[in-house]
Amino acid sequence: MNIHEIKNDIIKQFKARSAKERPFIVAMDGLGGAGKSTIANKLAEELKIICAVELIHIDNHIVERNKRYNTGYDEWYEYYYLQWDIDFIKHHVFLQLHNYNLELKLPFYDQSTDVSCNKKITLAANSILIVEGIFLLRSEWRSFYDYSLYIECPKTVREERVLQRDVYIGDFRTRLNKYRRRYWPAEEYYLEKEDPLAVADRICDFLR
Repeated sequence: MNIHEIKNDIIKQFKARSAKERPFIVAMDGLGGAGKSTIANKLAEELKIICAVELIHIDNHIVERNKRYNTGYDEWYEYYYLQWDIDFIKHHVFLQLHNYNLELKLPFYDQSTDVSCNKKITLAANSILIVEGIFLLRSEWRSFYDYSLYIECPKTVREERVLQRDVYIGDFRTRLNKYRRRYWPAEEYYLEKEDPLAVADRICDFLR
């Protein structure tokens, strides 16, 4: 499916939705380096032709470093289970929306200061909310989505992208070691535990 096919598919589902008193929630999942942010930004622009669109990047809402590093758990566990406050997002974002509360308070993380500050987001009922990020189809969250996409991308392509992209981690060897210890084991755990390719409404491979 290309982005225009996805757009048309979402529009069809949006127009046929039964819950019209809250935003139509679209999840865009995929592993690191799959191209989620780029695709989500393009899709948001495409969908604005029919209604208001809000885009949430889940990586903007991680917790402070002392809650996800040096906790005594394995690094992959810290990344998968502690990088985000899973229960907070469930109860203060998704459940709030399903209870027709259109004003959300979200913690926005500032990497330069290692501080999270709550900000209010006001959504329109007749709108689309795109949530973009990794691990979105985890069991704690996936029942709240009206439509879910999984962005598939070959492992070799993803690995090359993240290792070239994440220069803030350090030199190439430092990046590689961190991914081997922390990120890639968490991704393998996610694939085995949640099987996102099986539960997503659509699987998209933009490289084919």
